[in-house]
Amino acid sequence: MRLLRLLLLLLASLSQAWAYSYLVIAHTAAKSHFYVGQALAKGLVGAGHEVTMVSPFPQKKPLKNFVDVATLSVIPAMEVNKARIFEIAKIPIVFRLPFMHAMGLNLTRTLLAEPSVQTLLAENRTFDAVLCEIFMNDAHYGFAEHFKAPLIAFSSFGASSWSNPLVGTPSPPSYVPHFLLQFSDHMSFFERAQNLIFTAFEYIYHTFFYLPQQEQIYKEFFPRNKQSFDDMRRNTALVLLNNHISLGFPRPYAPNMIEVGGMHINRKQQPLPQDIEDFIKGAKHGVIYFSMGSNLKSKDLPQEKRQAIIETFGKLKQRVLWKFEEPNLVGKPANVFISDWFPQHDILAHENVILFITHGGLLSTTESIYHGKPIVGIPIFGDQFVNMARAEQLGYGVTVAFDKLTAESFHQAINWVLTDPHYAQQMREMSARFRDQHETPLERAVYWVEHVTRQKGAKYLRSASQNLNFIQYHNLDVFAMIVGGLSFLTFAVIYILAAVVRFIRRTLRGKSRKVKQN
Repeated sequence: MRLLRLLLLLLASLSQAWAYSYLVIAHTAAKSHFYVGQALAKGLVGAGHEVTMVSPFPQKKPLKNFVDVATLSVIPAMEVNKARIFEIAKIPIVFRLPFMHAMGLNLTRTLLAEPSVQTLLAENRTFDAVLCEIFMNDAHYGFAEHFKAPLIAFSSFGASSWSNPLVGTPSPPSYVPHFLLQFSDHMSFFERAQNLIFTAFEYIYHTFFYLPQQEQIYKEFFPRNKQSFDDMRRNTALVLLNNHISLGFPRPYAPNMIEVGGMHINRKQQPLPQDIEDFIKGAKHGVIYFSMGSNLKSKDLPQEKRQAIIETFGKLKQRVLWKFEEPNLVGKPANVFISDWFPQHDILAHENVILFITHGGLLSTTESIYHGKPIVGIPIFGDQFVNMARAEQLGYGVTVAFDKLTAESFHQAINWVLTDPHYAQQMREMSARFRDQHETPLERAVYWVEHVTRQKGAKYLRSASQNLNFIQYHNLDVFAMIVGGLSFLTFAVIYILAAVVRFIRRTLRGKSRKVKQN
């Protein structure tokens, strides 16, 4: 018995020695973003580590070794912007950037000013690594140096101009579309021109207008950090992307940028509530599921768009589950079931659900691919446009432009996907490719977090590009030298040729004078 106790104590001490302590910053008051960070945090707890999570959504059922730092003030700050999304969607993409960045700056400051966060910053403690969401919140990366830990960043979508500079991931605009544009990786000349111009515009705006404001917040809330703002960003040890090669376009990555798309997916199907199960089972022609995600509210749709959707659903022989955030919907057709919440994973897993109408967010499209359901997308904001561009190029979905959405265009898109078996077949193939992984995305994410922690930041993964400025990275100094050298050489050749010509002319004149004298 005494020996058994000693063994148990030894095992307990070893488990404590192997466990790490992580700080997770999930600042966005958007459930779709939060679910990604939450999945990663729970995965780390499940692997035996301790997690302190800063977010607007504390746990309802506390987990062991999972500590919440609630930032509830972020929710009303975010709601102001969420209520204007449909209005902002009407503005050309170039003019949306100031609205997006203003929201980012507001959320960044609001979280740092939260009393619970100030208490955390005042604590005399360290973490083994700081995991921070990437979403217009660069000043938050200062948590890493403050707590003397390597910085691991994670994104709720794929590679972007917000994440690429952190680890030096190249993004050639000739075939890598900007994540805010609705282009595929096979662009026409004019699409490449638009992609290049917008990428250059966003870089200038980001570098000279937006980042300096984030730097001010960084200096205000992390006055003792020794790293400069730029060095702090460039010293990111690892970036985790909520993406997978089967979901997007092939593109280059730095070695410390890892795809972990789908780590939020619940792979254990749960029974549906009885009323939803009965509604789905009783549908002779199948069920369509319609949700605009957690940030966009169907109740906020402009009246003409709402009416067009109601009119379209009323013409369908299929039944429709519609995520609608009010208890009553005027004019609701008999074949429509409304609710302010649906268990999306379990609904998409149901064999009688045949189509998903979505805003095109990456979490929703990933879940749809995992469960093999073709989509009709109504992109509104952010990466939803490029996600739907992928769906159309790869043949598993159809896009309906929000500003052109009418009962006729909406009904036509639904019919295209339901009547053409190619869409369902393509989605089944996409699902098979996505599922064909030697480990789950969450297992991969946990491994890389642990790896970077064990290797004290894994500096050997860091690209040398992080030591170069803009001029050096693009070899502009070399090109300048070559152009300058060629210019000098050209000038020298012209000068020498001119001198030779003058010499020959003088020589010929001298000879002609001698001939005349003779």
